[in-house]
Amino acid sequence: MLLSYCTNVHPAEDLDGVLAQLDAFAGPVRRAAGLDELGVGLWLPADLAARLAANADDRQRLRERLDANGLTLRTINAFPYRAFHAEVVKLDVYRPDWTDPLRAQHTLDCAAVLADLLPEGGAGSISTLPLGWREPWTADDDRLATEALAAVARRLRALRDATGRTVRLAIEPEPGCVLDTVADVVGWLEPRVADGADAAVGVDRIDPEFVGVCLDTCHLAVSFADPVAAVRRIGAAGLRVVKVQASAALHVEHPADPASRDAVAAFVEQRYLHQTRALRPDGSVSAADDLPEALETLPTDGPWRVHFHVPLHLAPRAPITATTEVLTAALDAVRELPHGDEAHLDVETYTWSVLPEPVDDLVAGIAGELRWASEHLLDAAAGPVPEPVLAASVPATSESAASVAATSEPAEVA
Repeated sequence: MLLSYCTNVHPAEDLDGVLAQLDAFAGPVRRAAGLDELGVGLWLPADLAARLAANADDRQRLRERLDANGLTLRTINAFPYRAFHAEVVKLDVYRPDWTDPLRAQHTLDCAAVLADLLPEGGAGSISTLPLGWREPWTADDDRLATEALAAVARRLRALRDATGRTVRLAIEPEPGCVLDTVADVVGWLEPRVADGADAAVGVDRIDPEFVGVCLDTCHLAVSFADPVAAVRRIGAAGLRVVKVQASAALHVEHPADPASRDAVAAFVEQRYLHQTRALRPDGSVSAADDLPEALETLPTDGPWRVHFHVPLHLAPRAPITATTEVLTAALDAVRELPHGDEAHLDVETYTWSVLPEPVDDLVAGIAGELRWASEHLLDAAAGPVPEPVLAASVPATSESAASVAATSEPAEVA
């Protein structure tokens, strides 16, 4: 597997800003993490993706800046369309959805950029939203989304025929969306990728060579699904795990406990949606679309999990924990699949700026996380997750970058 980190943690939305963030963050992160080479999972907002797709000179500027910083581009995050760092994002991140031609065009622009910038012999991946938010969603919406994804798959095949470069699209299930869970995305894709009698009648076929699954392990944990069974279901359906977004959710074992409620309430913030799920004693799962709603309405007779991407090497302060064990179990299962080792492994912690104690030294923080990922996720088997170290939160000075990068133990974050 090839390791990268997702640049949607950075707010730049024009070419000059993206080039500057490679110099100010991605390059220094690579050096602080002690990596000879580092992948970046670029986030390209729609306007920038269109500009780069249309302008070879601009792509060359981007290529040169990647090379100068020892960075490799193999994957793009095309889930957020634009304004991912607006004061309030929430449901806007799901717009436009896959019924809107703008979504397909953004995806194809990203594919054109990626095909040009891929290293020789490399395949590329693009992650995208799971059709859209669950409501409103009609049968006609479903038809339009199916047609759009089938058409994009055909264009990706044509792109490979024209360039010799393979770019695959990866649908990323997320709580609250039309395709909420891994089971949902498999159930939706399976009849649409099938041939012959197994195919859905009257439905465009989506080519499984070019459309697969993006497995976000934070989202997987929030669903309370068994990670190994979920991954094996993807393989059994004949689908490819194209990309793994290495991420961890918050776990609240005893949500009725006042100390636990205070600890998780510290993660309430106004920019992003933090879908929360409660596992009931009977095995059912209750849902809330955001953490404030969960604190008011969710039952407390079983554990909660919260869609809040916490840095992989930083354990939340007790009594809440992180679901890092879901990440490692899922990753081991992905490796067992056909083409599993070809999946792109992208660390996607975009929440650094909204942590209860935001960090000043983002380079040190990301470097520490990537060092941890390199040591614990890139082996043939991820193995057990080390016990958290009860320590201070992420250091706030640039001198701390080396010390953060040097430790593989999860520290603690408020």
